[in-house]
Amino acid sequence: MDLRRLLVGLTVAVLFQLGFVFLASGNVVFKVQNKFAGKERSLSALKAHDARRHRRILSAVDLPLGGNGHPAEAGLYFAKIGLGNPPKDYFVQVDTGSDILWVNCANCDRCPTKSDLGVKLTLYDPTTSASATKIYCDDEFCAATYNGVLQGCTKDIPCQYNVVYGDGSSTAGFFVRDNLQFERVTGNLQTASANGSVIFGCGAKQSGELGTSSEALDGILGFGQANSSMISQLAAAGKVKKMFAHCLDNANGGGIFAIGEVVSPKANTTPMVANQPHYNVVMKEIEVGNNVLELPTDTFDSGDRKGTIIDSGTTLAYLPETVYDSMMTKIVAQQPGLKLHTVEEQFLCFQYSGNVDDGFPVVKFHFEDSLTLSVYPHDYLFQIRDDVWCFGWQNSGVQSKDGRDMTLLGDLVLSNKLVLYDIENQAIGWTEYNCSSSIKVRDESSGSVYSVGPHNVSAASHLISGRIITFLLLAFAVFHRFS
Repeated sequence: MDLRRLLVGLTVAVLFQLGFVFLASGNVVFKVQNKFAGKERSLSALKAHDARRHRRILSAVDLPLGGNGHPAEAGLYFAKIGLGNPPKDYFVQVDTGSDILWVNCANCDRCPTKSDLGVKLTLYDPTTSASATKIYCDDEFCAATYNGVLQGCTKDIPCQYNVVYGDGSSTAGFFVRDNLQFERVTGNLQTASANGSVIFGCGAKQSGELGTSSEALDGILGFGQANSSMISQLAAAGKVKKMFAHCLDNANGGGIFAIGEVVSPKANTTPMVANQPHYNVVMKEIEVGNNVLELPTDTFDSGDRKGTIIDSGTTLAYLPETVYDSMMTKIVAQQPGLKLHTVEEQFLCFQYSGNVDDGFPVVKFHFEDSLTLSVYPHDYLFQIRDDVWCFGWQNSGVQSKDGRDMTLLGDLVLSNKLVLYDIENQAIGWTEYNCSSSIKVRDESSGSVYSVGPHNVSAASHLISGRIITFLLLAFAVFHRFS
């Protein structure tokens, strides 16, 4: 997400929001595919991608991913889910930075009807589903969301939502409850089809890029911390632990996304900053090639919005101007003859024929509780053509005046690591890992441990083991305001 839009944020005015009915027991699989593919994607398109971001417990939720995560080749990834009875397929963006699932609805104003992504778009029509019911503003969860029933609410007023983006793009509609079709994990690398019930947004009106983009999808699936997110819905129903993990492979393409307790590999963690809408942690210092940057002690303290955002939905990494300048000076100092030039007015690029891992330093981010994130040159540099490389670091002060002090670490620095989000214990952790291999998750009801592996979903939505995609989250990613 472009820090400009990220920081300007979005106004989530869910006028009357939703109540929850949850998935049946089991592990869930959502089939996922690459949204952008092809080396023809310009760097501007990459930045545009960043701009627009009872009760048996489930053993885990496995979200197979597909596509290519190289910044110059791919940008966005999406999941295929089934909604309704009988179920129909919908392709939705997967976003840890947003909090609701919504899809474009029948009779929608300016909803896209076709896409250049090789997928068939489908408008959701609750009148054709035997299991669909509308959610009204006097619903218990609507009242809980807004600390009471809103003034003027009567039992026949639908539960409405309205998401407005900083650039003017928006989606608005009402909430419904319907069946969600998913794949339940039944053993090591095994799944079985299952159904559950979930409340989601029925998009009645889109504006801006959401209604006109040639790379359109059917909607967005949010995995944020709010009660309205998918992970929160499942956890509130006692279906899963409120924790998930992803592993991104920028060398081979691919990765893993799983909800539940990861048993292996183990990872050290750092505390999340309390009372933040996103996944924030406390950075202590930055080391470039064994040299600690000399920075003011309050560099990573941005007032009410404290901490460093860990966001695999953003492709690049955004740093405060002071940090950016100091880091780039240290990095470039190791190549004094390097001739830098600006590409598309925003990327610092250069020509280099050697092995970047031999010629450039490792960058290490140090966090509270002695957790370190090591970023190698092949992670923070990406190749746009023969012998031409660009830096993935971005000056957040240039992106947005309001975001000049924002530190946000995106996919480039999270690659080749298993990243754990333990919302229950308010901690985030990671460990370097081969993301084309499998991880192990625990079935809380039986105590069994199952392997969850990588997958790739083709344009025809067939699941293919082996080549998996990087979990990039998403253009139009639904973020709360940061200022």
